Amino acid sequence: MSANENGLENVPPVPEDDQVVNPWEVTSKGGIDYMKLVATFGSSLIDPELIARFEKLTGKKAHHWLRRGIFFSHRDLREILDAYESGKPFYLYTGRGPSSDSLHFGHLLPFLFTKYLQDAFNVPLVIQMTDDEKMLWKDISPEEMKRFLIENVRDIIAVGFDISKTFIFSNLDYLGNMYPIILKIQKCVLANQVKHIFGFQDSDNIGKFGFPAIQAAPSFSAAFPHIFGDKVPVRCLIPCAIDQDPYFRMTRDVAPRLGYFKPALIHSKFFPALQGYQTKMSASDANSAIYLTDTPAQIKSKINKYAFSGGRDTAEEQRKLGANLEIDISYQYLSFFLESDEELATIAHKYSTGLMLTGEIKQVLIQLLSSLVQRHQEARAAVTNEVVQAFMTVRKLNF
Repeated sequence: MSANENGLENVPPVPEDDQVVNPWEVTSKGGIDYMKLVATFGSSLIDPELIARFEKLTGKKAHHWLRRGIFFSHRDLREILDAYESGKPFYLYTGRGPSSDSLHFGHLLPFLFTKYLQDAFNVPLVIQMTDDEKMLWKDISPEEMKRFLIENVRDIIAVGFDISKTFIFSNLDYLGNMYPIILKIQKCVLANQVKHIFGFQDSDNIGKFGFPAIQAAPSFSAAFPHIFGDKVPVRCLIPCAIDQDPYFRMTRDVAPRLGYFKPALIHSKFFPALQGYQTKMSASDANSAIYLTDTPAQIKSKINKYAFSGGRDTAEEQRKLGANLEIDISYQYLSFFLESDEELATIAHKYSTGLMLTGEIKQVLIQLLSSLVQRHQEARAAVTNEVVQAFMTVRKLNF
């Protein structure tokens, strides 16, 4: 990979009028052009050969999000598989910025996939809760932040992570442990580079300029001496949505200078808002999202009222022409959460050829998401304060 004039890998794209993708904003007039993102970010597509190797090494069928191209792009995933094949360790790192009382399905995506990776490879996982970030970017009080943190951690634990291999930490609580690593990163990155990568302005608070190094630090195993001890640097794999890539392009640039491995990444597409593919599902608009606290009645109402349809204006036209699956939100949500390839293919055929109406596919989605939310709520109810404390206690993991 070539470096740009600022000494960084893969210059992030200058936002264009028709598409803006960065850690704080995702919008597009005609739907996200993922091939353009891959080209401009300089990542690599996940191809069938890589998926086949994944299955061979793990002895498990690839997750349907890999098979369907929902996790579609990567950086150095082959190096991770090489290390695993040769018996060298690696760990997983993902995170969440707590800004609401509940996660929605878009937030759930990286955690469900990370659990799959943890189970498939039997590796440790660190989960960073960026409560400091949300206080810098949003008008949230410390009291609100503490509540959001605990409620979000409950949702994350309910996904089913292995407590013996998982450490969840709040930046506000754990920052001192990582501070030597953070300082090393900050010393390697100039203010003009941070402006160029993230678009910060002189009018932004100074906390924003320092934050990228905080999100970068968990990419390096030295940030967790209680887990990795004095082992040589351990490789890291980061599952995340592709809008988080700018943080880790910066991280990958400084890693060799600090004597660490460059973190590997595996990128997902965005879970779209109910209103359509112009943006991702957002916690700032309750009607754009299905929350894990929603009741069956709320799920039904949101999907029936807000889920953008690729079906035709009348039942007669729908039966004659069929639906446009590419823009139909109900079908797109099913492509994320309906695990059976055969069922999804049947629905795609019926809906696209007019054998299924919009109301019928929405009913299928309502039943599926209601069932998933119910199961999550039942698992969450078992997450006590003691369980939260256990996951967030600094301790040695089974590694």
